[in-house]
Amino acid sequence: METKRRIFVILISVLLSLSLPVRTDYVRPQPRKTLHFPWKPKHPSLPHQVHISLAGENHMRISWITDDNSAPSIVEYGTLPGQYTFSSSGETTSYNYLFYSSGQIHHTVIGPLEHDTIYFYRCGGQGPEFQLKTPPGQFPVTFVVAGDLGQTGWTKSTLDHIDQCKYDVHLLPGDLSYADCMQHLWDNFGELVQPLASARPWMVTQGNHEKEKIPFFTDAFESYNARWKMPFEESESTSNLYYSFEVAGVHVIMLGSYTDYDELSDQYSWLKADLSKVDRKKTPWLVVLFHVPWYNSNHAHQGEGDGMMAAMEPLLYAAGVDLVFAGHVHAYERSKRVNKGKSDPCGTVHITIGDGGNREGLAQKYIHPTPEWSMFREASFGHGELKIVNSTHAFWSWHRNDDDEPVRSDQVWITSLINSGCLAEKAYESSKILVSP
Repeated sequence: METKRRIFVILISVLLSLSLPVRTDYVRPQPRKTLHFPWKPKHPSLPHQVHISLAGENHMRISWITDDNSAPSIVEYGTLPGQYTFSSSGETTSYNYLFYSSGQIHHTVIGPLEHDTIYFYRCGGQGPEFQLKTPPGQFPVTFVVAGDLGQTGWTKSTLDHIDQCKYDVHLLPGDLSYADCMQHLWDNFGELVQPLASARPWMVTQGNHEKEKIPFFTDAFESYNARWKMPFEESESTSNLYYSFEVAGVHVIMLGSYTDYDELSDQYSWLKADLSKVDRKKTPWLVVLFHVPWYNSNHAHQGEGDGMMAAMEPLLYAAGVDLVFAGHVHAYERSKRVNKGKSDPCGTVHITIGDGGNREGLAQKYIHPTPEWSMFREASFGHGELKIVNSTHAFWSWHRNDDDEPVRSDQVWITSLINSGCLAEKAYESSKILVSP
């Protein structure tokens, strides 16, 4: 068994060396050790790796894995412990990746659900009871934001701090498990995040570590798409790599940095159509997430987002996007409102938050002097909290993992563009860019 594992690791290393770029432009410090999960025997029909996500208006998708291919994709749920007055049936999938075969992956949508309500649920007709809380239907609403998580000691610290927060939805701008083709690490990650991800919706988009493409052997994002199904169909997207959803008075768009984004791409056409349908009276806040940052004063990954920025920033600017969250760079940075590479009071606040705890360590080398658009930057692990108080004001705070204590290191009140007069100024430009064929 050990010999086969060594052969597998060598094969993966060789194949990845042929397909992945190597970067040597900065040196990361020593990270904390990767977490190890001892094998525990499980009944094949019992659910594990449970996580939830929003699935259209007043609905939630429950996802889990069983080792029994015949286990039913049923979720029973109700508002009292042990009393399940509703049930829904879903779908299953599975995948093979070289020598690895996944368990049976279940996705079941439940609802309609009441806003701001605790539900108790059970997966597959047996096993432990879980509970979830639905987001509110109106302001205030709080998002936790943490990207590039991985599964190290720092990841555990970040998740422990998030667990202490009062929040409604977790936003993750790419790089989840850092499995990097070692599929059992996807299973470990699912177990690691289950306590949080089974209780609040996790809305994720893909990063470079989800790609896992091995030429001639596997397609890109095969594991990610099978395990982390997002509401792409509910938002009229043709790909799980980009989609949108609404919660309270916020329209959130998740984009793909690693799928086509030029003006002839499906993603570009979908984004343009999605933005044109946003009703700022219903959702006065407009938030976008993707993995590779466009505004980045760190030496790490310089210029990698330039192509996507050139294609899509005009759409975001015309639509009046309030906030963009990105990951990829293993550090934190917050910009002023920006557009076309410089400060613009009608532009977007960009926040890089790829500091969740990954195994690669921190990116500590910054460009000097600091660009005029950069307001705060620091190479530390941590997480962010976005509390949208009402239609015009939100409070953003970034919490550094300092000696395992969450220290608020950056904070700012943000005023929405709907309250600035910018949208009125952009009305003509917006009609030309977003409505034109």
